[in-house]
Amino acid sequence: MDVIHLKYPHQLAQESNKQAYSLAVGFFDGVHKGHQAVINAAKATAEELGIKSAVMTFDPHPSIVLGGRNEKVFYITPLAQKLNTFEKLNVDTVFVVNFTSDFAKLTPEQFVQYFIVDLNVQHVTAGFDYSFGAFGKGNMDMMQQLGKGQFGVTIVEKQQDIEEKISSTRIRRALQDGDMELVRTLLGRAFEVPGIVVHGDKRGRTMGFPTANVQAMAGCFIPATGVYAVKILVQNEWYNGVCNVGYKPTFKNPEEKQLSIEVHILNFDKNIYGEEVVVGWYKRIRSERKFSGIDALIDQIELDKQQAIHYFEEL
Repeated sequence: MDVIHLKYPHQLAQESNKQAYSLAVGFFDGVHKGHQAVINAAKATAEELGIKSAVMTFDPHPSIVLGGRNEKVFYITPLAQKLNTFEKLNVDTVFVVNFTSDFAKLTPEQFVQYFIVDLNVQHVTAGFDYSFGAFGKGNMDMMQQLGKGQFGVTIVEKQQDIEEKISSTRIRRALQDGDMELVRTLLGRAFEVPGIVVHGDKRGRTMGFPTANVQAMAGCFIPATGVYAVKILVQNEWYNGVCNVGYKPTFKNPEEKQLSIEVHILNFDKNIYGEEVVVGWYKRIRSERKFSGIDALIDQIELDKQQAIHYFEEL
């Protein structure tokens, strides 16, 4: 998969590749089932026309550049993860457009000229609610009008389950609630957090439950505190595990707010400090709570472990 970074206006002149593309366009945070429908439609058109499939995404999030949002912005899939997911979807080319203040000022007409026509896009596919150009004035009906027959347009209708529209906003809400089963349903895969195994306080080992202390990659969203059934990718192999996300209230001062991610890997006994890993989140077993002592905590961890084992046996 080719990854081409574009920045308005400087890098456009350097992009001399005149390969024709069937392009899926959107921010695609999460690359959830709705996004996959858009990308797969663009891929199908590419095959019909005998041209390359492509995805156009933007970085950073527009709200970071434009402001006006009080809540903290976090990504369901930071850029590196997003690119990895596109590759798994067998996309030929990804255009990563640097979302800057100047880019945000482009009129819909300018966006279509510079980022569709000038890139030799033969067909554009996007969701029904995709907007583009300054203040989001452009919509997909306008995309069709501005194309003037130079490229085809496909509008993918709303994708929803039995409850409501599949959206990044809904996935973020589920992540904040720790509802990993809903997240997995909406994404079409487990939510994943890449990180590196670092030294912790090694308390789990003394209790008979050694854990990998995972330092998440910057920009990743960590689900709600609690205990989860997870899988962890270590040295290219997935293992089942139990993960505690939280502030260790049994041992720590409540004022010390340092979040930790600790995974007890089932049937595993290796030293993996410094290893890059990926944690896949499947089910929240319980909320985090303070125990009366170590013995009570050990008993609960054993129950958590058995719940995780049973969950993965039934999965």
